Amino acid sequence: MSWNNSGEPRFGIHSIDHFALEVPSLSEAARFFGAFGLRTDESAGKVELRTVGSDHTWARLYEGSQRRMAYLSLSCYEEEFHGLCEQVQAASARDASASRYADGSGRWFLDPDENLVQLKVGPKTTPSRPSATVHEKRLPGKRGVLARGAVKTVHPRRLSHAVMFTSSVDRSVSFYRDVLGMRLSDRSRDAVAFMHGRHGSDHHLLAFVGSSSKGWHHSAWDVADVNEVGAGAEQMRQAGYLEGWGTGRHVLGSNFFHYVRDPWGSFAEFSAEMDFVPVGTQWPAADHPPEDSLYLWGPSLPDNFVTNSEVPDGKPSNKAHP
Repeated sequence: MSWNNSGEPRFGIHSIDHFALEVPSLSEAARFFGAFGLRTDESAGKVELRTVGSDHTWARLYEGSQRRMAYLSLSCYEEEFHGLCEQVQAASARDASASRYADGSGRWFLDPDENLVQLKVGPKTTPSRPSATVHEKRLPGKRGVLARGAVKTVHPRRLSHAVMFTSSVDRSVSFYRDVLGMRLSDRSRDAVAFMHGRHGSDHHLLAFVGSSSKGWHHSAWDVADVNEVGAGAEQMRQAGYLEGWGTGRHVLGSNFFHYVRDPWGSFAEFSAEMDFVPVGTQWPAADHPPEDSLYLWGPSLPDNFVTNSEVPDGKPSNKAHP
């Protein structure tokens, strides 16, 4: 069941079905995401990412000259697909049905940054209620922490959200709101904006970071609690992936985080306990000061966290510095 705010479009997507990236090395990508705790299944010249215990494909990785987003696949309910296609057409979004990755299913088009987007009917993969949090049960007289050797591998439960650089935060927010029915959660000037789905959603499914051009920033993966965020960070350090940011807690979204830098300059995030927006709830979206846009506590932000490595001259984006 949908619930509309005054003046917004009638129809809206409910989930990210999956994302697709081009990367210079499929074997290195499989090693990175395998160490991250995901299943990496290689077939027909691509690597597909799945979570343990699920057959849903959360990401597809293809070989390319550099890392970039190949496309973003968004899902909706069957009864809203035709209406969403009409919203896409009314916005004069450029048709991309002849693009390399378009497989004939759903509707393929380009967003204002010329990112390739697929709109399709699919299952709601974003939760419809807050994810259960696993807290440690401590009993008097019992040890509360396991030995390091007894720690189990952290396996993310699902894709939480995706974040992209954009040449215009305002334009991206307007498009994904007015055409695809998403809602603004929070923003900080032209540095960053967070958007959620109207059918019950985490605080953000998509976020946009200001830059001089488009680019891929990170994928975020939901884990059970802050302990798994920290254990995941150690898991990646043991695998040799030492660069990143965290562990800390965000202000906007409230989630605990640890980002790990991949071999090509973007990030994968362990995320836990994000704010949730139930269906029918009007979230109090606001424009927050820069000091509240990133983290409540944690280590200082590394300079390369807001560098768009897809910018032609390789310089950091000034817009993304809060």
